[in-house]
Amino acid sequence: MASGRIVVYGGRGALGAACVNHFKKANFWVASVDLNANDSADVNITVPKDASWVQQEEHVVNELGAVLQGQKVNAVICVAGGWAGGNAAKDLSKQSDLMWRQSVWSSTIAATVASKYLSPGGLLALTGAKAALEGTPGMIGYGLAKAAVHQLTKSLGAKDSGLPENSLAVAILPVTLDTEMNRKWMPKADFGSWTPLTFVAQLFDKWLKGEERPPSGSLVALVTKDNVTDLIIQ
Repeated sequence: MASGRIVVYGGRGALGAACVNHFKKANFWVASVDLNANDSADVNITVPKDASWVQQEEHVVNELGAVLQGQKVNAVICVAGGWAGGNAAKDLSKQSDLMWRQSVWSSTIAATVASKYLSPGGLLALTGAKAALEGTPGMIGYGLAKAAVHQLTKSLGAKDSGLPENSLAVAILPVTLDTEMNRKWMPKADFGSWTPLTFVAQLFDKWLKGEERPPSGSLVALVTKDNVTDLIIQ
C-alpha cells in the first residue's frame, strides 16, 4: 500500500526529478506534470506546450481528476520554472512572457489542482527565488515572475484562499540549486554555497508529515554556506 499520493508539477526538471525519485523511494504514488514524461513517476500528465493558460489548466485538472477518481493527494509540489537574463533594453517582453509561462502559469495551475484534489492539512509548495525579494535589473522578467509567485503564496496562505482546511501553502526561495546544468554553466562557482536537490526534497517530505512547518503563506529562503543550508522565513 502506498504511503500517500503526491503531484509534482515540473517533474521532469532537475529538482522535479529529484522530488519524484525521493517520494517514489518513500513508497508514495507520484504523478508528474510536465511538458515531457518522467518514466520514474506512476502517472504522467503531459502539458500541451502551445495551449493557452486556461487550456493548460483545464487539461491538467481534467487528466488528474480522471486518474484520481475521487481520491485526494497529500501534496502538490510545483518546482516548474526556468531562468532568463535581460533588462529593459533587451527583449523585456519576450523574456518576461517566457518566465511568466514557466513560473506563474505552472504555480496558478498547481494552486487550482490543490483547491480541488489536496486533502485537508495537505501541502502546496511553490518555487520563488530569494533574488526576487529585491530588484533584479539583470534578469527583470525572471524577478517579475518570481515576485508574482511570492504574492500568490501569501494570498494562498490567507483566509478564504480556496485551499482545503489547515493546508500549508509555502514557497521555497532558493539562491542557487546544485544541478548538473548550473555546474556546467558555472564550473568555477563555490558549490558549497549551492543547495542540494536532496535537501529540498527532504524538506518537502518533512512539511508533508507536519514536521517543522512554517506558517501558511511563508516564503522560505534556502541559504547555503559551507554545505550547510539554513531556512530563513520571510
